[in-house]
Amino acid sequence: MTRPADEGLLDARPGTDPPGPPLPPGTTALDLGGQAEALVAVPPGPPGPRPLLVFCHGAGGSAGQSLAAVGAVAADRGVAVLATTSVAATWDLLAGGLGRDVAVLDAALEQVTDRLAVTRTALSGFSDGGSYALSLGLANGGLFEALLAFSPGFVAPPGREGRPRVWIAHGTHDRVLPVARCGRRVAQSLTAAGYDVVYEEFDGGHVVTPALVTAALDTWLGPPGC
Repeated sequence: MTRPADEGLLDARPGTDPPGPPLPPGTTALDLGGQAEALVAVPPGPPGPRPLLVFCHGAGGSAGQSLAAVGAVAADRGVAVLATTSVAATWDLLAGGLGRDVAVLDAALEQVTDRLAVTRTALSGFSDGGSYALSLGLANGGLFEALLAFSPGFVAPPGREGRPRVWIAHGTHDRVLPVARCGRRVAQSLTAAGYDVVYEEFDGGHVVTPALVTAALDTWLGPPGC
C-alpha cells in the first residue's frame, strides 16, 4: 500500500538484488518526468552492493550542488549518492507543507532500487536540507539507519519510526543559522528524546567541508578499513 507523501512517508526500499541493469559509474540523471531533477553518483569500479547516501541541498541549491559538496569524499569511500532538487526554492516542509519533494524523492529512490545494489542507507543534508533530512528521516527510520545533518536550523518530524542514529555538525561562527539556537538546540532535543546523537561543533561558518563529510561518513560507516 502506497503511503501518503503529505505525511512524509517513503515507500521505496533499496536492497542488494536490484532487478534492472546496474547504473554505470559516474553521474546519471534519472528520468522522473516533468521538471523534477534527480542525480545519482556511483563510485568507479565493478557493480556491487554499496552504501547509499541521500543528500538534500540548502535553500536555493540544486542536486548538482549536493554532489559537489559530498560526492568526491563519498566516492572515495565507495558510497553512492542520490540527490534531488527541491521543487520550490527550498524543501516542501518549509514551503507550504510536505508532498511534492517527498514524492520526487520516493520516485528517485524507486529508480535507484531497480538498478543499484544497496547495503545500507542514510539521509543527509545541509542548512534547510539538514533540517529536512532530520525531519523526514525521523519519520522514515525503517528506511534510513542514520541521519547526517550539516548546520541544520530545526527538526520537525511529521511522525517517528524506528531509531536512526543522528550526527550533527554546526559551526561556532555560523551567521546564517546561529549555533546556540540551531545546532545545539536540535542536538539537545533529540538526545532528550532518546536518540543516539553525535554532535560536533567546529571553528567555522555556514559550510560543508570535506573534513566534515569525512567525519559524517566515519560516524555512519566507521573509519575506513573497519
